[in-house]
Amino acid sequence: MALTCTDLRGTLPLLAQGKVRDVYTLSSDYLLFVATDRISAYDFIMKNGIPNKGKLLTALSEFWFTTVLKDVGPNHFVSSSMDFLPEKLQKYSPQLKDRSMVVKRLKVLPVEAIVRGYLTGSAWIEYKNFGTVHGIRVPEGMVESQAFEKPLFTPSTKAAQGQHGALNTNLTLLADENIHPDKVVQLLGHKYAKKIEDLSLALYARARDYAVERGIIIADTKFEFGLDEDENVVLVDEILTPGWFFKSSSLDYSCANDGIDSSRFWLASSYQAGRCQDSYDKQFLRDWLTKNGLKGRPGIVMPDEIVVETSKKYHEAYELLTGSGWKET
Repeated sequence: MALTCTDLRGTLPLLAQGKVRDVYTLSSDYLLFVATDRISAYDFIMKNGIPNKGKLLTALSEFWFTTVLKDVGPNHFVSSSMDFLPEKLQKYSPQLKDRSMVVKRLKVLPVEAIVRGYLTGSAWIEYKNFGTVHGIRVPEGMVESQAFEKPLFTPSTKAAQGQHGALNTNLTLLADENIHPDKVVQLLGHKYAKKIEDLSLALYARARDYAVERGIIIADTKFEFGLDEDENVVLVDEILTPGWFFKSSSLDYSCANDGIDSSRFWLASSYQAGRCQDSYDKQFLRDWLTKNGLKGRPGIVMPDEIVVETSKKYHEAYELLTGSGWKET
């Protein structure tokens, strides 16, 4: 059965609830991230979820933090073990085991550090209209989904705490605003702006090269950073999991107006420049919603076949990237 909402009965304060993750205050030094099985499409959260999605995303984030990217820079990951949690939380093991992470509580910088390796989504729309991406001039004559010669750092502002990625009363996602990299300097100062740009590009390059060897193209991704007590820049949030959130209510175009969940994954074997690529994890759901006239409607329950096919994509991504079979617990 899918877990679409956590309920710790007031044992810990609920700090924020995002599209997938519930965040609790564990102590003054630590937070508890819990990845649910919620899934969204076309701005709305489905009523039912994808069983074990949250566990797969948690395991994949931990994999990136502790293996592929561990030497690129510091990150906030502490533990995913129930043994690290206090006794009062052990009775909530059915909600927390394998889907929760203890992370360091840091001062989060108010910038979404987006790196784009390919011309797609809102970047493609802007490019067609103005020849730019986040105000950055890029070469003429590019086609949709074409790789940039070098990845672009294309940040956005981060909404106030408690709002970014949060659900409003209509179960939609609140958006951030795309900005030029120069704006980051104004917001954070040159020292931190330069650091997060360099770290973001290095993290993306490492992950992109690793993934493409295993059949997955990471077209673009989002990183977030915080500062520790020594003012060091530290990677936070979840990272490099499939689940780009398409926001296309204003344009009848499946690749337009994107809002970031984590990363946009494409299957390398089906990639073709010059067209919109299929959503790695949500294509079955998006197609079903469109076919049945349900796109952009709240309160939708997915049929079993859509749940099963979508679940297979999360398993596939995990197994391709980690090289390990998923063991249900």
